[in-house]
Amino acid sequence: MPTDRYESPLCTRYASKEMQRIFSEDRRIGAWRRLWVELAVAEQALGLAISDEQIAQMRAKVDDIDWAMAAREEKKRRHDVMAHVHTFGAAAPAAAPIIHLGATSCYVTDNGDLILMREALNLLALKCARVIDRLAAFARARRDLPSLGYTHFQAAQLTTVGKRASLWIQDLVMDLEALERSARDLRFRGVKGTTGTQASFLALFHGDHSKVEELDRAVTRACGFQRAFLVTGQTYTRKQDADLLAVLASLGSSVHKIATDLRLLAHLKEVEEPFEKDQIGSSAMAYKRNPMRAERACSLARHLMALVQDGYQTHAVQWMERTLDDSAVRRICLPEAFLAADAVLGILQNVAEGLVVYPNVIRRHVDAELPFMATENIIMAMVEAGGNRQDVHERIRVLSHQAAARVKDEGLDNDLIQRIRADAFFAAIHPRLDALLDPRTFTGRAAQQVDRFLADEVQPLLAKYADRLAGASELKV
Repeated sequence: MPTDRYESPLCTRYASKEMQRIFSEDRRIGAWRRLWVELAVAEQALGLAISDEQIAQMRAKVDDIDWAMAAREEKKRRHDVMAHVHTFGAAAPAAAPIIHLGATSCYVTDNGDLILMREALNLLALKCARVIDRLAAFARARRDLPSLGYTHFQAAQLTTVGKRASLWIQDLVMDLEALERSARDLRFRGVKGTTGTQASFLALFHGDHSKVEELDRAVTRACGFQRAFLVTGQTYTRKQDADLLAVLASLGSSVHKIATDLRLLAHLKEVEEPFEKDQIGSSAMAYKRNPMRAERACSLARHLMALVQDGYQTHAVQWMERTLDDSAVRRICLPEAFLAADAVLGILQNVAEGLVVYPNVIRRHVDAELPFMATENIIMAMVEAGGNRQDVHERIRVLSHQAAARVKDEGLDNDLIQRIRADAFFAAIHPRLDALLDPRTFTGRAAQQVDRFLADEVQPLLAKYADRLAGASELKV
């Protein structure tokens, strides 16, 4: 529906509801409130005067957020965290005196962001696994279908359609491992106080360092993190954000490469993305079948790759213990990176589930180049039949140049093999020419490499997602 204000296309057109929900204000402020609850629980357990009633009221109101009051409070106080401290206090009045006790704003903003990003990383890992699963099925089905290989986008030696797909999968396998590693290794900020010295908590516990350390550990454990940073400024180091954005940018580069390959293959009419019955490729050229899904994936991947610069720039300018010029940009670049990564994986899954292969076109392209590629095999066969290698080489050279001139100057088909068949010089191998020209004899171990790769690397990685791989990805537009 038309509206009178800007809305991010990442939400309205591209990213899934699941990912949007993770970075919603409901989830963000809900995470803050849960952090305040866990802080109070740990402080109570370590001896501070916090009652069960106060904690019970907080727990009961975690998801009961008065957004109108929060907006009024923020307009009045110009401080989002304090606006929600007061709003939470109004909802749980018994707890109002102890909410945020000893904490700084970054206790909830930093730790809350980390909770959401860890969840988002796990969602991306699942979506990446689904794409790998679909492409693995595609590679397995076409493991031995000979195809012209390209280097510099010039005809090279033969490969197989499945082997090329395995190259795409290999990049995504590296991305999946990086996503899993990032989620596993993500460090909590923990309970560190205003400049990271924990001075406020040391005062609360009357100089008892062991209680301060246990408070930090208890909240970290309660929030499901394996470890927290041992030293921070007011914020956790923004290098962690930069590293995380780099993982997502790297995923973007993989998607861009795969989608670009598919766009080139669509131009060659060898492989196409799905094209629906009523889909329109061009408003003017009715015959067009533009690869709009792959183009969209490239477009969004480019944005995703660019966002890592926000992370590097922000980390670079965090003076001393922190500056606040990280706040606004993090509100944009971190959610947008996850939304963009979610979107490109959704598009790629949709494409992988409906890839169309045209074997006859692929074979025609192979046949156009195979005669030149077969010359070495023909030379060796002639020598085996008693010919002189140098004489055979010269005869092949002459005929090859004649065939090449026909292709380039006259725009005709490559007739090198017909010339060889018609030349009595090659009579000894005429009966063997068909076997010498079988495309499958030119693909080396491509099919076996696909089998080994899928069995040894892909399937073990996908095993942990086995019960969640089902489900198609639908495009909004």
